[in-house]
This record gives sequence, C-alpha cells and structure tokens, in this order.
Amino acid sequence: MSASETPAGGLVRRVRLPNDRRTPAAARALVRSVLEDAGLDALLNEALLLTTELSTNAVVHANTELDIEVSADRTGLTVTVTDFAPGPVEQLAVGPRNESVDIGEVAERGRGLLLVDHFASRWGTVHEGTGKGVWFRLEGQHLPESTTAVVPAANVVEAGTPSVGALTALLQINPERQTDEALAEFAADLLARLARLTGAAGGVVRLDRGDGGGRQLLARHGRQPREDADTIRVPLAVHRPYSGELELDAAPTGYAQPLATIVAERFSLHLENDRLRRTDLRRQTWLTFLAEASELLAQSLDVNLTMALIPQLVVPRLGQWCAVHTTDAWGRLQLAAATHADESALAPLHDTLAETGPDSVLARLEEASRLGTQVMLGSPSEGFAVPLVARGARLGTLAVGRHIRHRHDADEVAVLEDVARRAALAIDNARIHDERRKVARTLQASLLPPALPKVDGVGFAAEYVPTGSEVGGDFYDVVPAGDGRWLVVVGDVSGKGVQAATVTGLVRDVIRILVDDGKPMTEILCRVNKTLVQRGGGRYCTLAMAMVHREPDGTLVVCLHLAGHDRAVLVRADGKTSFVGEGGTALGLLETISSPDAEVRLGAGDSLIFYTDGVTERRRGRELFGTTRLREAAGPLAGYPADVMAARLRSITINFSVEEPRDDIAILVLRNDAG
Repeated sequence: MSASETPAGGLVRRVRLPNDRRTPAAARALVRSVLEDAGLDALLNEALLLTTELSTNAVVHANTELDIEVSADRTGLTVTVTDFAPGPVEQLAVGPRNESVDIGEVAERGRGLLLVDHFASRWGTVHEGTGKGVWFRLEGQHLPESTTAVVPAANVVEAGTPSVGALTALLQINPERQTDEALAEFAADLLARLARLTGAAGGVVRLDRGDGGGRQLLARHGRQPREDADTIRVPLAVHRPYSGELELDAAPTGYAQPLATIVAERFSLHLENDRLRRTDLRRQTWLTFLAEASELLAQSLDVNLTMALIPQLVVPRLGQWCAVHTTDAWGRLQLAAATHADESALAPLHDTLAETGPDSVLARLEEASRLGTQVMLGSPSEGFAVPLVARGARLGTLAVGRHIRHRHDADEVAVLEDVARRAALAIDNARIHDERRKVARTLQASLLPPALPKVDGVGFAAEYVPTGSEVGGDFYDVVPAGDGRWLVVVGDVSGKGVQAATVTGLVRDVIRILVDDGKPMTEILCRVNKTLVQRGGGRYCTLAMAMVHREPDGTLVVCLHLAGHDRAVLVRADGKTSFVGEGGTALGLLETISSPDAEVRLGAGDSLIFYTDGVTERRRGRELFGTTRLREAAGPLAGYPADVMAARLRSITINFSVEEPRDDIAILVLRNDAG
C-alpha cells in the first residue's frame, strides 16, 4: 500500500488485493481508514456499500487480483476498483447521480452497477494497460439526510427504495463458521433479509453438490414459491460439480430482480469457499486412503492374499464392485479376485465377467490390458478398467463398477489409477518374493538328505523349518560309516543367502567324502576346519557330530564331538533329561581347533536330541525359548518314536511365539528302538 498527500491537501491510498474471499473486507477497511483520516464519516455507509459491491464483483466475475485506489478531499471521496480480466469492457458514460426509483434502464446496463448508479454522485470506467475498472464519487454536500445515520436493515422507505443501512447489512453479514449447518443458516438469513427488502412472500435456495443426491433444499424462508406464480429464479454462480438456484416468490419488478441477483452472487461466493473446503478435505481423505492402502499392500508378500485384498480396498469407497484379472503364461486374462457391495450380486457378477464375445466385459478388459490404457465398461456392468502395470510388465487389469447414483468423478478416477499402480507393484513384489522363496526352498532341499536311513533298532528323525525367502545355513545328515556305524551331523553355517548355501554344501560334501574314506572324526573336523579357513569366505560353522554303533547287548554307543555347537539333550526312557557333550572350537575361525569327545550310552528307549540355535533363540518379544524350555519340553516325550518326538518339539518351538521364525530351525532325534 502507498499513501500520499495531494497538492490540495487531499489523501490518496492505493493497494493491490488478491483474488480471495477476504478481499471485500480488506477493501472496506481501506476505505474506512481514509474516511476517518479525512473526516468524512458521513459518507461511511454509502462508501462501504459501493466498495463491497465492486470488490465482490471483481472477485466473483473477473477472478483476478484487483487494485483499489481511494482518494479524499474536503468535499468528497473517490474510489476506483480495477481488475485484470481479459476482454473488452462496455463503455459507460459518466453521468450525474440517478434519482429515479425506476431502475429498469439501469438494470439493463449491468446489475453490478445498479447500486453505484443509484448512490454515487458520479461514476464511470477506466482503462489502463491490462486493467479495467469502475470508479465512483461521493460528494459530501449532496448527501441526503437519511444517510447521516445507519438505518436498520428492516427499514424500507415508502417509495420502495431500499435504505443504505439495509443494503449495507445485506452485503456485510457472513456465516459464523464454515460448516454445513452454518451455511444453511446463512442462506436462510439472506433469504429473510431479501424478503423484507423486496416484500416477497418467501424464497428457497436449492443446491446440488454433485454427490449423486441431486438438487436438495438448502434453505427456506416464508412460503414455498408456487409453481403457478410469477417468481424470480437466479442461478448460483458456482463451479462444477456444484449447481443451484435461488428462487424468490416475488414478481421480477423494481428492485426485486437485481437484489435477488446480488444476494445470489454473494451467497455463491460462500458456496465456492464451501466447495473448496470440501475439495481440500476430500483430497486429504484420499491421501490418507492411499497411504493406508499402500501400507496394507506392502504388508502382504503372498500373491493370492494380495490380489484378494485389492477389491476389499476399493469397494464400496470407490465403486459398487471390483474385479482383478491377471495374465497367465500365454497372456490370457484370468479372474483372480472379485467383490461386490451387495453380496447377493456377487454370483451374477462372476457370470458377467466369465462371458465371452466382442461386446463382453472380458473383451473390454483384454483391450485395456493390450493397449495399456483406461477403457470404459458399458451396461449392465457400467464402470471402467485400468491396466495393472509394474516395472514395464503388464500384469492384468483392475475393473471397477460405478456408484449407484453417480459416475466416478475426476478425483476418484485419479485415485483408482493410483491404486492400480500401487496394486500392480504389490502383486509384482509378491510374485518376486514367491519366486525367491521357491528358489530358496529348492536350494535348501538340495542341501538336506531326501530321507534319513531306516535302521533296525535305531530311530532317526528330523524336522526342518526354513524362514524367509533366503536359504539358510542350517543342515543335518546321517551318513553310513561302514561296519554298522552311522555318522550323525547337525550344523549351522553363519549367515544366509547364496554364499551361506555354498559353504553349507561344501561342508556337507567334504564330510561325506572323508567318511567314505574311513577317516576318524577328529581328522574330519580338522579337514573341514582347514577347508573353511581357505575357502569359506570368512564364514564359520558350528557342528554337532556323533559316531553311532551298537554293542551286542543292544546299547547304542555314541561318540559325540561339539565344534562350537550347543550341547545335545539326552532323554532317558524314564523321562529324565540332561545336557551332554563338551564344547569345542567352531570351524573356520582358527588354524587349529580343539574338540574333546564325550561318550554317551543309549539304552532301550533312550534318545539324543540335536538342534540348531533357531530353536533356543526363538523369540517372543524379548524372551527367548532357551535351552531350559527345550529340556523341559523333551522330558514328557520319552517313550515316543523318534519322528513323534521331532514333530512335537518342532510344534512346541513354533507355537512359543506368534511371530514368524527369524532363523532356520533344525531338529534331529536319535533313539534306541531296541525292544
């Protein structure tokens, strides 16, 4: 803003205001300050009324910034309001103040200039560069006596001309808050004031917010306008999807038509604020929805579960029904999941989606998948379909049915396209994860024996639980050593992934070769240690290795070596348990190792349980399963066959926590089955 004194002692202030609903209030504040400084308080009501009208028109119709210049001297006030909308402006002649009550000719020249023409001493238009505007002049000595004080809004002069106070009150009231109830109350208040000014018997405001509900009654005052009566209908100047009208039960004569138009324009400005507020809230809601949908989709790495989740996210918020189709190996679309807001309509929906032919839904879906673009679906399953594309690959289509009462708007279409992109990425991630899991399972299976040997009087049983999509380093094996002897091995290579699998395969193969060569266990351990130091890539391995043979009396003699591995659990036939074995050095860490042996004798019904740290380190929050729980769980299993013992221990370990296992679980049970 700038202010300067004129040579004649006048005051001039200029300011540029934004295209905003608060602009009329800012313009009034500027005019009020100039009048106070110039001592022209008697012009306050007319000046504020005309300034409000011109600034509101600039905001509503020009939709640009506006410049306002206010100049005052000893005799009066001049206000100029300029906007920057393109296009020609009708040339209006400068003339004296209009004293006529009949405003027909004035109304033809523009409803926005009605009040200016009626109250201003002089007025006209300006054209400067890209701006064009209207100015008016209020002379102090020409003011009628009725304007020296604010007139109550309800007062109307006998000649039928609205008073300045009434018009000022009509244009300056605002809703108390931005809510649906406050907006309806504001509309009713405007109707009541308008009816008092025009003598109308009543009026209504009807509004359609474009939500499928149609045009609804927003506010009403007095009598409902009659269909056979001569009424005034003014459309509301609002943007799509809003539409509406103000209807006044009054003849379109005198001031009634222009005043109804002014009220409609004023209310339209507040409706636009309501539309923008709702649009902003709706977009915030969509952003929240997309964030929640992304989180849900990211949590699932199962292909079938992911595809079943997508329609549940869409219906009913974004449509009446939703179907997900995926392409098979030959590029044909296959229905993966579908849902409907009405469960009774789900079966007919499946039938419709299964139909073939050039006009079928399936044909339109194939077109969307082939072209990679959105396609519309016709009756009876009206809606649209978008392709599912992730990392450049076309995975299928997402089809959504329209709402019951309205079609999808632009925001919903954009949200659905975003959902389709996120869903396609989630499906692709789940497929990649599933493929990696299959590769890991296949590789893991190659590192384990396909089956344990069956030996009379000796029970061997094992349980293995892999985790995640990476192959682990846990393994077990039972190798025949000749002369009725068997070598039992349970090991754990550090780390996960392909490198850990490579080291696991290396350890397993070296052990088998050395056993076939008849090497003793101490030499086998030293050779494996040397191999890991040289070729292990920095990885180490813990081993529980036991040589088993039977004595003539049926007792199984076990020579046990523990190379950095947890001690085995000995379960006697009577249920007594203990830990056996002495700790040694893990393999692959040092050039030389120590591995003391321990002899364990298993009588009939006795068992020896080997396990990896995936059992003892199974977590439930901060709590570990631990060796104590393992020992307590093994005691009651005495007397059961080896396979039952292994299966029960696996179940007890898994059920300890609801979380997925973080490490592979391997359990091997050796039992003396001599009867």
